[in-house]
Amino acid sequence: MKQLISRWHLLAVFGFFLFAGLVFVLSGENSIIAIHDNLDLFIPQYQMMKDTGTFFSHDAEVPFLGGISRDVLPAEFSLYTLLYMILPAYSAYVAGYLLKAGIALFSCILLAKDLYGKRYDTYKPLVWILGLAYGILNVFPNFGISFASIPLVIFLIRKICREPGIKWYAMLFFYPVLSYFSYFGLFILAYMALYFIWLLIRRKQLEDKKLPVRMFLAICVLSVGCIVCEYRLFGQMLLSDEVTIRSTMEAGSLAAGEIFKTIGEVFAKGMFHAESVHAYLVLPVCAIYFLYLNYSYLKEKNISGIFRDLYNLLILVIVFNSVVYGIYYWEDFRRIVEMLCPPLTGWQFNRTVFFSPFLWYAAFFLALKRLYDCRGRWGRYTANLLATVALLIIIFSDTRYNDLYHTCYGQAYRLLKGAHTDQLSFGEFYSEDLFREVRKEIGYNGEWSAAYGFYPATLEYNGIATLDGYLGFYSQEYKEAFRRVIAPALERVEESREYFDTWGARAYLYSGTDLSIVNASRSYHVTDQNIYIDTEAFKALGGTYIFSRIDITNAKEAGLELMGVYTQEKSPYTLYVYQCD
Repeated sequence: MKQLISRWHLLAVFGFFLFAGLVFVLSGENSIIAIHDNLDLFIPQYQMMKDTGTFFSHDAEVPFLGGISRDVLPAEFSLYTLLYMILPAYSAYVAGYLLKAGIALFSCILLAKDLYGKRYDTYKPLVWILGLAYGILNVFPNFGISFASIPLVIFLIRKICREPGIKWYAMLFFYPVLSYFSYFGLFILAYMALYFIWLLIRRKQLEDKKLPVRMFLAICVLSVGCIVCEYRLFGQMLLSDEVTIRSTMEAGSLAAGEIFKTIGEVFAKGMFHAESVHAYLVLPVCAIYFLYLNYSYLKEKNISGIFRDLYNLLILVIVFNSVVYGIYYWEDFRRIVEMLCPPLTGWQFNRTVFFSPFLWYAAFFLALKRLYDCRGRWGRYTANLLATVALLIIIFSDTRYNDLYHTCYGQAYRLLKGAHTDQLSFGEFYSEDLFREVRKEIGYNGEWSAAYGFYPATLEYNGIATLDGYLGFYSQEYKEAFRRVIAPALERVEESREYFDTWGARAYLYSGTDLSIVNASRSYHVTDQNIYIDTEAFKALGGTYIFSRIDITNAKEAGLELMGVYTQEKSPYTLYVYQCD
């Protein structure tokens, strides 16, 4: 029994993996999976590449947005992409979730062992619990593994700087398989460059005057690894002369007061793609320890200690990331960046905030680790309790990407109330059986189509070529051509016009009255059943079918002919399929 109690952290970690795996396996495609920037974006892209056999293809098009180059879609030399090559989409998604948690845990263990050596066993419960907590943070799913692997790249850089051996360089070269350049890799290289400069400055203060060659080589190796693994991305950024929607995207401009407010909010709460759920416990503990730590240094008149303490450095970088996030919305500053480096036009350099979740939990770990060190048995009990509570807060947080929580809630709701929640499951969102029936009934043979009242991603996933779609990088020429299709709707709703004209990543059919008719809820109501569309412009792009969740009342006037109405018991959709006259 004592042995079991001493290994409570192992039981907790493996118990979570077992529980999460069982929930997703038993629920199957009835699991509630986040839609925003997930089911509506990346999953259908992987499915289209699988259906068309274009994962490794060159000079190939993928059938959405009128035919998009495969080169602008996720790289094939990516662990997450590989999952969708070899597994069905739902299985790949679940495998990605579990891998993300496992990679984060493994990376944190490696880093802790490297940092603390033989003392690692002392902090083992803390490392495992907080490593799992970091791994199950409900961050941007498609880049979850990128988030999870941040401690791994820190470990590799430490090894390169401290130990000779080509194996560490080889591992660093292949690290981009776990990461993504424009969200993480570029920032990691920038941090490495800053560290290299710091080493150059510091060597003057030491007797050892050797240049930090290992660090320089590490930067070169990682750079080459990024280029090799994401050669398509670099080709698009540096070699293509196509004018894309990036040239007309407007990030918005905030007043000074709004910028400071944004900085404060992202420091306290994070942002939805990088939700660290730190506001409830991690932030208060870190704030209290920050005050205690620096008061102690001041009391002892050890001013230099304030600047040397790793904990203070972590908090400083979190503040820096938050400030950069806010400054991104300072339009004049953004223009300077774009002027100095035109390829970065439209690039969101405020993604430094994606590193903050790791920094928050690293700071939290360091505070609890020091509680371990100085307060004996009760310090360890308190630290373990706080770490466990932090883990439970993440598990039970009702955040956008907490698929495990939403799936458990949905299943419990169905069992207790005999009804479904309003959220659609993975299987319902894509409704494969329904669309298989529809394709057969209308004799679908690859004709260009569009979705009205639901996400084009559903059509794309089901093998239907779409003129509409969601992508942050496609040609400005196509955006203008598609705009002619939806111009009648945009002219009626100013908010929709501004949304499309200043961003344009969501090239959807818009309503002429409602701000949004794209809906992924079980219940579905609209205020106007008319469609506002330039049918001739639609046909000019090759459009043939419109798949609608709405019984369009002005179909005849719009030049549309109803082909049929389709529904199935297992699907939430009633589909009205129209063909252009």
